[in-house]
Amino acid sequence: MTIFNLGSINADHFYRLPHLTLPGETLAATGYDRGLGGKGANQSVAAARAGAVVRHIGATGADGAWMRAELAADGVDCAHVAEVDVASGHAIIMVDAAGENSIVLFPGANRAVPLTAVETALAGAAAGDWMLMQNETSAQIEAVALAKARGVKVAYSAAPFEAEAVRKVLADLDLLLLNAVEAAQLCEALGTTLEALPVKAVCVTHGAKGAVWHDLAGKTAQEQPAFKVTPVDTTAAGDTFAGYLVAGLAEGMTPPEALRLAAGASALKVTRAGTAAAIPTRAEVDVFLQDR
Repeated sequence: MTIFNLGSINADHFYRLPHLTLPGETLAATGYDRGLGGKGANQSVAAARAGAVVRHIGATGADGAWMRAELAADGVDCAHVAEVDVASGHAIIMVDAAGENSIVLFPGANRAVPLTAVETALAGAAAGDWMLMQNETSAQIEAVALAKARGVKVAYSAAPFEAEAVRKVLADLDLLLLNAVEAAQLCEALGTTLEALPVKAVCVTHGAKGAVWHDLAGKTAQEQPAFKVTPVDTTAAGDTFAGYLVAGLAEGMTPPEALRLAAGASALKVTRAGTAAAIPTRAEVDVFLQDR
């Protein structure tokens, strides 16, 4: 099965700091690096490194050729990544000595994805394929409608969280991905409980506690504990989890099997600094999981 990912593509600027800056504080960085990022690009790389066939749908500015090249180098099909007359998205990522982060995001071209790119990409989709999305691009509602019309399963990673954006697509989702804070915020905004959400399945991540798959159709829940590791950088851990999870499902894994694969991948990711470049390969994850 193919995964179509309508996702953001960013240049990530990393600053290593003794601690995260306080209001009004000027702090000298102890290190700097630049890399490919954006929730969409991260999830495409994760799914591709998990072994999935991935076709990315998105946009960059004229300054984004190196980002498209890095995606392609990971085996991600970028035929439907448009070049638009808007600066590429970028993020300022500050990481402290404990691996915690603070991020400032400029959406840029990610909010100018041409609808024609979505239409052309999904014209090649077939029933049983997956479409993965996050809340960092334009054309989300249109993409969901096009995907459902072709029998494509839709997974939505609801971050950066915006309750109204989730509400607009919720009824057409096959899988909703949230962290625990976002799940609480969504239920409060919609005045409902997690179990009553109008979606087939919800996967809630709980950081160091692991994740829970809620099958809302079957009224069951499957827990996946997190694997214990020493964190270096938690940036993109959630994206790694999401990309590997959907790749596992597209491969034909059961939810428990896909959860375990995703948990292993995200555990390895947090032991490494960086975003897309730090996402582990499937071979590395398989080795990691062998003795656990």
